[in-house]
Amino acid sequence: MKLIVMVMTMMMISEGSMIDQTCKQTPDFKLCVSLLNSDPRGSSADISGLALILIDKIKVLATKTLTEINGLYKKRPELKQALDQCSRRYKTILNADVPEAIEAISKGVPKFGEDGVIDAGVEASVCEEGFQGKSPLTSLTKSMQNISSVTRAVVRMLL
Repeated sequence: MKLIVMVMTMMMISEGSMIDQTCKQTPDFKLCVSLLNSDPRGSSADISGLALILIDKIKVLATKTLTEINGLYKKRPELKQALDQCSRRYKTILNADVPEAIEAISKGVPKFGEDGVIDAGVEASVCEEGFQGKSPLTSLTKSMQNISSVTRAVVRMLL
């Protein structure tokens, strides 16, 4: 019984250390660990699996941001032009960048996965710039940029 407990403890340590070791190589260790630990797949994932989890987080955030944009049309009609641009940008993240990244990582061609992840951060930045300093989406935009940056670092480990 004691041996089983020791083996289980060692497995937990090594699983946790995979996330820790990976996240130490990213620009935001705390964000990385938080994102990966919040997904049950993280504890048993290899680096490709961790990258896919992070890409899923980009998808979730893009979906949340699109929902927020749709709600802002009624509350802030004066921002219609900027909101239209942001809507297009976030739809690009969901319909092009995320699928490209998932397919590339799944097929073992991480370079194309990196391109999709980088583009997600760029799309968010361009959205933000469209408000000329008065964006109601700043916190979501910054989150997308941060998640994209962390995800890119993990995808680069596969190159």
